[in-house]
Amino acid sequence: MNPAQNLSRRQMWFGLLVIGAITLLTLLAAPTQNVSRSGSTYNRAPDGYGAWYSFMSERGSPIQRWQQPFDQLAQKQPSSQPGSDSQSKITLLQINSGLREASLGNSQKAWVEAGNTLVVLGAHAPVTDATFRTLQTSDFGNVRVDTRRRHRLPKEETTTLKLGDRFGAVVWQESLGQGRVIWATTPHLAANAYQDHRANYEFLAQLVTKPKQPIWVDEYLHGYRDPSNATATTSEKRSRSLLAYLANTALLPGFLQVGVFLLLGIWAHNRRFGQPMPVTTPAVDNSKAYIEALAGVLHKAESSEFVIDTIRKEEQLQVQRALGLGNQLLDSETLLIAWTQQTGRPAAELADMLQLRSRGQRVSDRDLLIWLEKIQTVRHHLPRY
Repeated sequence: MNPAQNLSRRQMWFGLLVIGAITLLTLLAAPTQNVSRSGSTYNRAPDGYGAWYSFMSERGSPIQRWQQPFDQLAQKQPSSQPGSDSQSKITLLQINSGLREASLGNSQKAWVEAGNTLVVLGAHAPVTDATFRTLQTSDFGNVRVDTRRRHRLPKEETTTLKLGDRFGAVVWQESLGQGRVIWATTPHLAANAYQDHRANYEFLAQLVTKPKQPIWVDEYLHGYRDPSNATATTSEKRSRSLLAYLANTALLPGFLQVGVFLLLGIWAHNRRFGQPMPVTTPAVDNSKAYIEALAGVLHKAESSEFVIDTIRKEEQLQVQRALGLGNQLLDSETLLIAWTQQTGRPAAELADMLQLRSRGQRVSDRDLLIWLEKIQTVRHHLPRY
């Protein structure tokens, strides 16, 4: 593998690591559909309604929590007391963590027209020039309101102002059929933060108890689920498709990003940017090619004696040059004496290397290996090799 391919592979792995890091950060940082506990009667924080719920319970008001979807409430009215009529009219209190439009869906409208009461805290209204914190006059004293949002009442006999000032309504009531809807522009009308303002608690209590109906607080909005409804919830989840489930979580954008990055990586790996690089043909070493060709011919012709004699003569010249005896082949006796005098090694060591001859017979592979080892030994002990 060439250096360019190694670099490309490293870049690909680095890109995959970057994609993985981006995906992980996306999954960790992406907002999820966690239902807000703000406005819940289980919440003891300043924006919760736990204190007001206890206030109502201590007064003996028929108040309970509703932890099922509104559709089930519309299909079958819950009973406030054991043995009471299951079809009795009720008052449902919905405390929104955010602001919702002051309008009803078809099922909610039909449910109210049947004689029920719906109290919605946290209705959307435009911001006015009113002071953020005001004290609104009521039958129970001054009600503290912390919002600049006001609703302009239409000139209809079915709409009644419950709380407001010259800038508009803070709390108002609409009559629908046999029932009514009460809206408030603030979701914190009687939150835990207003425990020192008893008029707020009394005012909300009067709104939900005046119809003299059982009071239910919608906790399904805040993520609480009735255990008896677990089977229906499970079947509902199963009925949803996988795509619909992913669309409601942070996984879908993560998968989309991974898919896009993978497609880009595959495209970039197969089609790199820039001009195409021509394929270069490696240079041919003529000397090496000649030697390999000659060796192949001699091997097929079984001419080992020629090769051995050539190598032996060349090795002898190498020894003579190292011993300072020139480039002319000398007789064995002269060379052995010089070898012994200059290296201190026995003459038999060099003689074994000089005496190998084929004599017309093919040298065995074993003898050839032994002879090559002797050449290495002689080379090792040459003074200037």
